[in-house]
Amino acid sequence: MDYLSVLGVTIAIGAILSGNALEGGQLDALLNGPALIIVLGGTIGAVMLQTPVSVFFQAIRLSGTVFKPAEHLPEQAIRKLVDWSNVARREGLLGLENAAESEPDLFIRKGMQLLVDGSASNVIREILEVELDSQEQHDIQAARVFESMGGYAPTIGIIGAVLGLIHVMQNLADPSRLGGGIATAFVATIYGVGLANLFLLPFGGKMKALARNKANYRALVVEGIVSIAEGENPRHIESKLQSYI
Repeated sequence: MDYLSVLGVTIAIGAILSGNALEGGQLDALLNGPALIIVLGGTIGAVMLQTPVSVFFQAIRLSGTVFKPAEHLPEQAIRKLVDWSNVARREGLLGLENAAESEPDLFIRKGMQLLVDGSASNVIREILEVELDSQEQHDIQAARVFESMGGYAPTIGIIGAVLGLIHVMQNLADPSRLGGGIATAFVATIYGVGLANLFLLPFGGKMKALARNKANYRALVVEGIVSIAEGENPRHIESKLQSYI
C-alpha cells in the first residue's frame, strides 16, 4: 500500500471540507447530483472518444497501482543477479536453469532463459530493451489518459455552470426554482476543477513516476543479465548495478 497517496488524498479532501466548514458552509451545499453527472459523464465520454480501447482499459487496470504499486526492489534484484553471476562462473550458464524456471518475475525469467539458451549478450540486450521500451510506452500512454481527463474536467465544469445559469434565466419568474440552478452552476465548476486537480492530474503524474521506476528497475535487470552473459566479475557487476539505485 502506498500510504503517501492515501495520505495525500485524505489531506486534500479534508482541507477543502474543513475550510468550507470554517467558513460556515454546509456539506449538503456541495452535493449536487446533476452537476456530478455533467462533469463525470462529460469527462469520461470525452476521454473515451479520444483514447483507443486498449489504452483506455490499460489505464483503468493501472489506476490501482497509484495506491498499491507493484513492488520493485532493486537491492534484492542486485543480490540475485550477483548470486547468479557466481553460479555461472562456477557451473556455467546451464547452472542457472533451475533459477530461471523458478523466477516469478516474467521479465527476469525471459532474460534468464535467453541466458541459459546461450544467446549472445547483444541479442539478449536487444530483445529485453525492446520489451522494456514497449512496456514503458504502454504505461505512459495509460497515465496520459488521466492527464487528458484532468484537462477536460474543468472545461466540462464550466459547461455545467453555463447550463445551470441557463436554467436560472429560464425560471426568473419562479424564485423557488432559482436555487437549484445556481447551485448546479457553482458546484459543477467546483467538481470540474477539484476532480482535475485533486485526483486526475495527480493520478497521471503518479502513474508516470511509477512507469519510470519500473523502467529503471528493468534496465538494471537487463544490465545485470547482459553482464553475466559477458562473463564479468561478480564484484564488478555489483558495483555497476549499484549506480541504478
